Amino acid sequence: MAYIEFVNVSKQFPGALRPSVNNCSLAIEQGTFVVLLGLSGCGKTTLLKMVNRLYEPTSGQILIDGENIRSLPVTALRQRIGYVIQQTGLFPHMTVSQNIAVVPKLLGWQRERIERRIDELLTLIELPPAEYRHRYPSQLSGGQQQRVGLARALAGDPEVMLMDEPFGAIDAITRATLQDEMIFLQRQLKKTILFVTHDVEEALRLADKIVVMDIGRIVQYDTPFAILTRPANQFVASLVGADDTVRHLSLISVERAMQSPPPDFHVNGQPRIAPQDNLRNALSLLLRTGTQTLVVARDEHPVGILTMGQIQHLVGRVHEL
Repeated sequence: MAYIEFVNVSKQFPGALRPSVNNCSLAIEQGTFVVLLGLSGCGKTTLLKMVNRLYEPTSGQILIDGENIRSLPVTALRQRIGYVIQQTGLFPHMTVSQNIAVVPKLLGWQRERIERRIDELLTLIELPPAEYRHRYPSQLSGGQQQRVGLARALAGDPEVMLMDEPFGAIDAITRATLQDEMIFLQRQLKKTILFVTHDVEEALRLADKIVVMDIGRIVQYDTPFAILTRPANQFVASLVGADDTVRHLSLISVERAMQSPPPDFHVNGQPRIAPQDNLRNALSLLLRTGTQTLVVARDEHPVGILTMGQIQHLVGRVHEL
């Protein structure tokens, strides 16, 4: 059963020539990281904002855990949903700890529980509580502010997380770090996440499933690998760069291509790579080091080998995977 379900949802703003969201139906499973991807103006942010009723649908229904969200008081609904935006939305006159405590206080948590939660979340996002608890947003970098915004959204342990281009205003290095942290957090917390982006690389890296939107409609909903290798139409193919072989490699794990080492194989200082890493990184390592073979190691123990020939062979079969 779907945890979040859109049923024939449309949204047309007054005076607009066409709907921003046009008759969209979508079923999202619990604990899934779903990315809404598309060009500017395609309707992805509008679709997201209808989940916490910042916008009300013109028609159709949105259900969370089988319950029509229109049947819930708006305040009660929003207390169940974490919301992270590009500008972080932190209150500038509040400290980091006060910002994180906002929703738990609204939920009536006891002070001791709130304090524990603040420390737990700051530790989780790698901002040591003793150092960051009493800082103000203006005393943080952009990446640190975004981390605190994420912690605040998680503070009440929401069932659903809505994230509207949260890393869009951050430099590339910090953005990659935050994406890594998001992957790590999702593996731990297993929240149901809707994440808006127009960045294809970000979508492919983060998503369990991707919703591709165009002119208010959903044109494809599938796994990143399926969208990249089997795009629904030419628009999707162009948007995601379906003919980009290197991009394909980023979605295939090393363990899918590695082979058992031959009996006479000896580890003699060859570069190592983890089995859960991807073939794009493996190719980069092969080219950078000039070696012919990578040792695939799990917890420092060799479990296989990977060669340029194996990568080339798999690329030729990518549409069969």
